[in-house]
Amino acid sequence: MPDWAAFAVATAALTLLLLFLTRRSRRTLESARVVDSRSDVSSVDRGGVGDRDGDRAGDVDADHDGDRDSDTDPSPTADQRGRPVLTTRLLLANAIVSQAIALVVLAAIAWWTAVPASAFGIGGHPTLGASALATLGHPGLVALGVVAGVVLAVGNETAARLGARAGVASSTRLREAMAPTDAGEWVLLLAVALPVVAAFEEALFRGALVGAFAVGFAVDPWLLVAASSVAFGLGHGAQGRLGIAVAGALGVALAGLFVVTGSLLTVVVAHYVVNAVEFVIHKRSGSARTGSSRAGSTRTDSEGR
Repeated sequence: MPDWAAFAVATAALTLLLLFLTRRSRRTLESARVVDSRSDVSSVDRGGVGDRDGDRAGDVDADHDGDRDSDTDPSPTADQRGRPVLTTRLLLANAIVSQAIALVVLAAIAWWTAVPASAFGIGGHPTLGASALATLGHPGLVALGVVAGVVLAVGNETAARLGARAGVASSTRLREAMAPTDAGEWVLLLAVALPVVAAFEEALFRGALVGAFAVGFAVDPWLLVAASSVAFGLGHGAQGRLGIAVAGALGVALAGLFVVTGSLLTVVVAHYVVNAVEFVIHKRSGSARTGSSRAGSTRTDSEGR
């Protein structure tokens, strides 16, 4: 018989730990220098190329034709040398490992407390969206997730642009730092990092905090939707205040989709599509930023994002 009290305590502790680590990660990212994975980190420390932050912060100077003269480049300041240096691949690897570990911990909590997989919406939920699986089948639920993901991605992008025009832009530093610069990084992002992130976040915020709690405590699932979406928004604190609000709204939409379908698979697919579309849409800005950084030119983001 499931130990719902122990499951609730352990899941709440995991969620709070996630929010704490998110806050610390945000501070680390704000103070770090993000460099091109193909660049030699030591050369960056010597004032070399590849610093993604340099073009935004004005650390990198350019001559009239956009090419740097390595013989005349000034040495980095002591403040620059003291900042931690991160690469895109390191950030992607960190996301994969940390989220995979968290997913394993959540699975261990469910196993330890004897909470069935069905409570998470795996293979059909006992109370939520009871007829969705029988009506649509697994292929239909996947297709629904793809369609929902595209719609939510459009809404996500629209909200971000409206916020930018209103002068309340979300921070895109994390996305820009993780933006791939070559084919290998794109494979790592799309085939590994984003699926792992989507699987863990949906398993926690929708599967556990909505699906499992609805079964174990007979709570109105829509109340759980509200609470889990607040936590989901706070978990995206690295994106700034607007980013938290947009993520919270996205959380409501994904949780609503979960309640209607009772399928964890559907919301994992939708979540993955939202994240993938965001990276693909903004790939040019990431490429331009990296390219200008290697050329030593300065860049100002016209959207202020």
